[in-house]
Amino acid sequence: MLVLLILHLVAALLAPLLVRWWGPRACYPLALAPAAAVGWAVVHAPAVRDGGAVVETYPWIAQPRLDLALRVTTLSWLMVLLVGGIGALVLVYSARYFHHGSVGLARFAAVLVAFAGAMLGLVVADDLLLLYVFWELTTVFSYLLIGHSTERRSSRWAAAQALTVTTLGGLAMLVGFLLLGRHAGGYRWSAIAAAPLPGGGYLALAVLLILTGALAKSAVVPFSAWLPVAMAAPTPVSAYLHAAAMVKAGVYLVGLLAPVLAIAGPWRPVTVVAGLVTLVVGGWAALRQTDLKLLLAYGTVSQLGLLTVVIGAGTPKAALAGTAMLLAHALFKAALFLVVGLLDHTSGTRDLRELSGVGRTAPLLAVVAGLAAASMAGLPPLLGFVAKEAVLAAFADRPLVLAVLVGGTALTVAYSIRFLWGAFATRPGEPATELAPAPAAMLAPPALLAAVGLAAGPAAGWVGGLLQPYAELFGPVEEHLALWHGPTPALGLSAVAIAGGVALYLARGPLAPALARLRFPVGGNQGYEWITHRFDRVAIEVTGATQRGSLPQYLGTVLLALVLVPGTAMLAARPWQAEIAIWDTPAQLVVCLVIAVAALLAVRARRRLTAMLLVGVTGYGTAMMFVLYGAPDLALTQFLVETATIAVFVLVLRRLPDRFSARPLRRSRWLRRGIAVAAGLVLAGLALAAAGARRTPSISLAFPELAVAQGYGRNVVNVTLVDIRAWDTMGEIAVLVVAATGVASLIFERSRTGPRPRRPVPAAPRRDRRPVWLRGGSTLRERRRSIVFEVVTRLIFHTVLLLSLFVLFSGHNAPGGGFAGGLVASLALTLRYLAGGRYELAEAAPVGAGTVLGTGLAVSVGSGVAGLLFAGSVLQSVKVDLWLPLLGHLYLVTSLFFDIGVYLVVVGLVLDILRSLGAEVDRHIEASGRQDGGLAVEREGERT
Repeated sequence: MLVLLILHLVAALLAPLLVRWWGPRACYPLALAPAAAVGWAVVHAPAVRDGGAVVETYPWIAQPRLDLALRVTTLSWLMVLLVGGIGALVLVYSARYFHHGSVGLARFAAVLVAFAGAMLGLVVADDLLLLYVFWELTTVFSYLLIGHSTERRSSRWAAAQALTVTTLGGLAMLVGFLLLGRHAGGYRWSAIAAAPLPGGGYLALAVLLILTGALAKSAVVPFSAWLPVAMAAPTPVSAYLHAAAMVKAGVYLVGLLAPVLAIAGPWRPVTVVAGLVTLVVGGWAALRQTDLKLLLAYGTVSQLGLLTVVIGAGTPKAALAGTAMLLAHALFKAALFLVVGLLDHTSGTRDLRELSGVGRTAPLLAVVAGLAAASMAGLPPLLGFVAKEAVLAAFADRPLVLAVLVGGTALTVAYSIRFLWGAFATRPGEPATELAPAPAAMLAPPALLAAVGLAAGPAAGWVGGLLQPYAELFGPVEEHLALWHGPTPALGLSAVAIAGGVALYLARGPLAPALARLRFPVGGNQGYEWITHRFDRVAIEVTGATQRGSLPQYLGTVLLALVLVPGTAMLAARPWQAEIAIWDTPAQLVVCLVIAVAALLAVRARRRLTAMLLVGVTGYGTAMMFVLYGAPDLALTQFLVETATIAVFVLVLRRLPDRFSARPLRRSRWLRRGIAVAAGLVLAGLALAAAGARRTPSISLAFPELAVAQGYGRNVVNVTLVDIRAWDTMGEIAVLVVAATGVASLIFERSRTGPRPRRPVPAAPRRDRRPVWLRGGSTLRERRRSIVFEVVTRLIFHTVLLLSLFVLFSGHNAPGGGFAGGLVASLALTLRYLAGGRYELAEAAPVGAGTVLGTGLAVSVGSGVAGLLFAGSVLQSVKVDLWLPLLGHLYLVTSLFFDIGVYLVVVGLVLDILRSLGAEVDRHIEASGRQDGGLAVEREGERT
């Protein structure tokens, strides 16, 4: 299964290149990836038919016990067949649906294959958190597919609506998963299902949250409005996402959890009521549509409601009927969407009021559509009839539910006839619609799907045998799927539903006014727009009331909340220890006094530069405290960070006044001082409380031994960063990359990846060239130049770079590492910029900051993947023994490459800051100076 997921990933990455080479025909080889999933499912069919499971587990994140746990049983096996089979057919169909030069075809092909892989991962995931990861991936990919036509506002709006609704539902589902996992003691679903699950309000809340996500994904009322709007997507997307894949994810989740959670209090009321309402509302809305694609979309909403009712019922009969209906619906609805796409492709319209005589012009296409629509209406001998009869039989003991199901089935029959009549019938007085020849590659996929639906009806017993192990999870299965059960009540109800649907369609003329009037006062799309508008309005009001542009106000609010909430709780509980050691050595007291005096002077300082330097003193004093407490790594990092911070402050202060303003007034000053003192006391109390709250030995006590045994290094701090807690470091460097991107986007008016600035000074003839210390120094004004500074910079720059590499490579066994080494290299670049300006910085680092950041992140991630391949766990260190001539026996630890990635990320971050707050601000200053100078000359000319 993991190989299949990797295959989809590789195919998605190769898709743009293949499309560039072969155009739309690249969809043919790309279809091999989902087709491989079908082959895998066929090979493992015997194991699943016998009620077994195919299991694969790969270690991933050890600390939260999150593994790549993959498990396929009957229901997930069925979904693998649907996701892979229909995905392959849709890609084959897309090869002729699109034409050479279609806008965004490379993106479409890549995203569609990636979506198929994400959907495959969703249905085979055994861990609930892993399932959520794939769940959100399908949300993101569906957003990109629905919004394929980026030039159309309707596509962008539809994609945003689908993303908003399904993401909010997914977040609610994630909270439900967390509650359920906490309740059950783990997130592996197979383990949860095998153990007794306690009930109570905790479980009921988890069930409601999970169902919220499932219903939102499957467009069940009240979340159904997004699916019809999503018909702005290309037809192949609708055939795949909205008939066989994405919208089935919610139904699949309901079916996966039903054997365990169907007994929970809110499960059956929510699934049954929401499903029945959706069945009727969607069917009634489908009767009013004139666009064939919208008709099928509302029909899909209706059928998803039916599936939710049946699969969520939690009985053996309903489970068997639900899985049969899941298969039948995917077959006939995907086929019908593809038929509509072919009609639109060959006739240029899908409005049933404009189509006429298509059945005579394209009889083969009419036969394919007729088979699929007959299965949707539940006519024998197709699989849709078998599944519909099994559904009615499963609810024979629930008259109210059964009556609504019969009514919903009648609506399905009515809009199925409406689809066929509108698409293929000959209208009196209307000329026959002209059709272009239908490509075989577009006709074959729907024909194959319709043929499978036809063949599966007589073979219902064999199909039921494959699906029966899932139904047995709910109890003994008394009835089996069959095309003919004899004269049963379910058969009679099927006949009643078919007759009612035919009568409803024949009475469409007199019923037209009723169909037009009988609707909700506010449509689902209007409701969504109203809700989003209200949220926007509230956001504007809240932002206007709270975001005043005052940093002191924001900071004061945060500190006041800190003082009032945790501070009050701390005073009430008094959790600190009674005995407190003031200092261990007198030197610590001296350093503390220096920090305190510097902080007080910084508060009273009137010049910005003075205040910045005094704040720097407090930082250096903190570093000295680390030295006194025996933490050289922390001290080194603190020294370097403080130095880099001062340099950044220097860059910013150039654009600010020399002095602080006269404000705040005296009363405001004392208020701020009071808040500051209170916050300091609260933080000190919280530190004491945290220090005295430990009741068990710290896990860090084992770090020194783990650092040597598993990380192969004696520097515990560095080994912790790159091995023991490498996931934390990975998150931190990702944050650094995001921060660098944010800084650049705020400062740069143009792309930061453009060409580096070149020295404007023309090159002198070779005989007149004189040696210079820094090439960019000549571009600075004389008052900004310092020859001594330039000479010193030229002499020590390369030495500092070598020192940074030494700190990087020695950090595994001595103080240092990638973060400290990157800061040292960054200070060297800062020296070059301060001494020679932005042109000198371009000479020192002729590479884009984004390139350095991306390379660093890629190296760190790549080292983590290498650990998975060679050691069986992501970011696991591997020791490689080497023997080199003259040097003898050496060893290399793979976490060094992770540290190199950290080194590059830090260098890229500082380089981005230097080019944004430094070089780009310089360019702004020069531009404003030229403008001011030109304006002055112009005014002088006017006066003359």
